[in-house]
Amino acid sequence: MAEPDLPPTVWRKSTRSPDGDGNCVEVAVSSERVFLRDSKDQDGPMLVINAEDWATFLAAVKAGTLDLPTPPRPHDPSCSAR
Repeated sequence: MAEPDLPPTVWRKSTRSPDGDGNCVEVAVSSERVFLRDSKDQDGPMLVINAEDWATFLAAVKAGTLDLPTPPRPHDPSCSAR
């Protein structure tokens, strides 16, 4: 298996990530691959995904196809008809 190319030097955090707490996934994009890492461990392992699969994943997230179903609300006996 070929070694993945090195990630670009520009890493991005989600705009929805809370400031300062470090609980975030960072993403760097090259022409053929997308690199993901834990912002708390920037020298640690990276997940490397080909750009086409990443685009498919993002499209599914945006479309809501990966959303978990909403769990049913627990039964409230006080709402039962008398």
